[in-house]
Amino acid sequence: MPIVLYFSRKHENMMNGEIRSVDMGNTAMIANKIAAQLNMDAIEITPINEYPENYQETVDCAKTEKAKQARPKYKLGTFDLSKFKEIIIGYPNWCGTYPMVIASFLEDYDLSGKILYPFCTHEGSALGTSMDDLRESCLNFTIKQGLAIHGSKVAKADRAVMHWISHIG
Repeated sequence: MPIVLYFSRKHENMMNGEIRSVDMGNTAMIANKIAAQLNMDAIEITPINEYPENYQETVDCAKTEKAKQARPKYKLGTFDLSKFKEIIIGYPNWCGTYPMVIASFLEDYDLSGKILYPFCTHEGSALGTSMDDLRESCLNFTIKQGLAIHGSKVAKADRAVMHWISHIG
């Protein structure tokens, strides 16, 4: 049985070219759909310093973090990762790849021998370069087929999630 880990951001989000305020981030919605299908909990990777509520300020912050290759600190629920061979990991596509808080997680945990199933939410750039970036950042695990869900379509993504889960094993 895999573990579902994710980073998501609520507040202002871009959806269909418009900024909208949301109570739950798009990636959190998909993580919860995946976890429900697998009858388990999804565990959130929560930055210690929360990103701004304002969409453009968050975009600027994400660009700065990526340029500096920052490694934001985060909180994560208590669990024993060694008990899991498969990790389903989710994130929004920021600046064409995964956010730097995900890079922090990848560096902090030994994923040697693990199988990683990435999923992301986006507003048009799908998985971006995140699959290649994952391969470059962690050479000792296997990356399988990823899932990209358009952020404005997360509420109606149940079939896409079920289809993806049926193909990941």
